[in-house]
Amino acid sequence: MPTAEAPRRALVIRGGWEGHAPIETTDLFLPSLREQGFEVTVSDTLDAYLDAEALAATDLIVQCWTMGEITRDQSDGLAAAVRAGTGLAGWHGGICDAFRANTAYQWLTGGQFVMHPAEWLDHTVDILPERADHPVVRELPARIPLHTEQYLVHTAPDVEVLATTTFATDDPGVPAEARGVTCPAVWTRQWGEGRVFVNTIGHKLDDLQDPTVRTLTERGLLWAAR
Repeated sequence: MPTAEAPRRALVIRGGWEGHAPIETTDLFLPSLREQGFEVTVSDTLDAYLDAEALAATDLIVQCWTMGEITRDQSDGLAAAVRAGTGLAGWHGGICDAFRANTAYQWLTGGQFVMHPAEWLDHTVDILPERADHPVVRELPARIPLHTEQYLVHTAPDVEVLATTTFATDDPGVPAEARGVTCPAVWTRQWGEGRVFVNTIGHKLDDLQDPTVRTLTERGLLWAAR
């Protein structure tokens, strides 16, 4: 457990496309991190990934940076920190639609956004019964109803999928190629000594203010932390 003498450290990296409200959404989780004993640093530059000494002392990186570009040195710095034990966590495009041209980053996170229907849709995110005892989703409702963007993602074969989402078969807003498709919506993975948590929910602030989604996300941040 963290102590007053040696609190755990969290680094929040936020920026990129402003449509995902990186400031407002990350601000939502800062109080809970501090309540859990984290000393929180907020950065609006990816150059934070170049400071190996600071990253080595960081227990959790929360990234909310949709699209944009990351340099090889920045990407390597992030991956090295996670491999050494720093946790990485985030939601929606801030983690799984970041740095589209950087496949090394996608390998680290274990997945990449591919498409979403043009309109917000009623859909559910469904916790896998065989993962229902995982600490991130334990005792949460088995089905999480949403009206927002529904992400279709490609994921690495070694991620641990905690929840999935299935695209409607009869909604004209869903492209024909996606109808009936089930894909991961929440997952975790190990990267060396570090843990990674990805939640695809969170296009808008009120998605993350939903009590179930907020609990899931807060638990995911804590699970990923060293």
